[in-house]
Amino acid sequence: MIKPLKKAFFAAALAAAVIAPTQAAAPMAKHPAPGYYRMMLGDFEVTPISDGTVDLPVDQLLQVKAETTKAALANHYLKLPVETSANAFLINTGSKLVLVDTGAGVLFGPTLGKFVNNLKAAGYKPEQIDEIYITHFHGDHVGGLVSDGKIAFPNAIVRADKRESEFWLSEENLNKAAQDKKDDFKGAQATLNPYVKAGKFKPFDGDAQLLPGVSAHAAHGHTPGHTVYVVESRGQKLMLIGDMIHVAAVQMENPQVTIAFDSDEKAARSTRLKEFDAAAKGGYLVGAAHLQFPGLGHLRSEGKGYRWVPVNYTQMR
Repeated sequence: MIKPLKKAFFAAALAAAVIAPTQAAAPMAKHPAPGYYRMMLGDFEVTPISDGTVDLPVDQLLQVKAETTKAALANHYLKLPVETSANAFLINTGSKLVLVDTGAGVLFGPTLGKFVNNLKAAGYKPEQIDEIYITHFHGDHVGGLVSDGKIAFPNAIVRADKRESEFWLSEENLNKAAQDKKDDFKGAQATLNPYVKAGKFKPFDGDAQLLPGVSAHAAHGHTPGHTVYVVESRGQKLMLIGDMIHVAAVQMENPQVTIAFDSDEKAARSTRLKEFDAAAKGGYLVGAAHLQFPGLGHLRSEGKGYRWVPVNYTQMR
């Protein structure tokens, strides 16, 4: 009786397998994990935070032949438009929580403006920020300062070069600006003026020591008061370069190439060459607003240009 029973059992199992519906595939998430990264710089904790990405038609923006741009992009397996990161950087010195740039807020459409959510995912709240240092007043760097027209970082002091504030917060400059530039002025004024009125905006003049281990360094050209911030702890150094570069695939190999966003192309080019040379020789870390997230790496001199060496992934052990 055993053999007939075994045959009947396997026959029933086979039939059930044939008629049973297959398991559905797991649903696609279609979004990445929260956009933050974390590393130590000496005694300081550095947290790059993503504001999102935006598609840029860089063949129309870079001041070089479109064919040259397309060829360079193809060599890096990129295509137009280039999905470009927008990065901010949070520095925890142990006594102060300092933010460099704030993302776009609502000024650049739905693919940006993710900074606050990613800040919270990283374990921080806007009210914990003590100081905010702005590299320059373009909307993708200052838009996050406000939420619904109100101060988004209620306990923070905002700082930037006085040349930058005098240029962008001037009603006279707004009125005489070309029509396609007026929105840049309006965005800067809408986001900075609430802090000005609250007595929470404190400009500095050129190179300045802002906190122990954190200093401002004039790097004018991209905008009239464009500034980089240098972070140093226990002999380790990080330079946060703002918009000194936008498209690594093109501008690393050929750093002479400028972009339409530069207000003074000659000065922007000169500043990039000077600071990139110093970074390559010094071997210190560079943090960039628009290189692929987390935007951290080193520069090596290579031919007439540079090679970008992204940071190695770390779990901070």
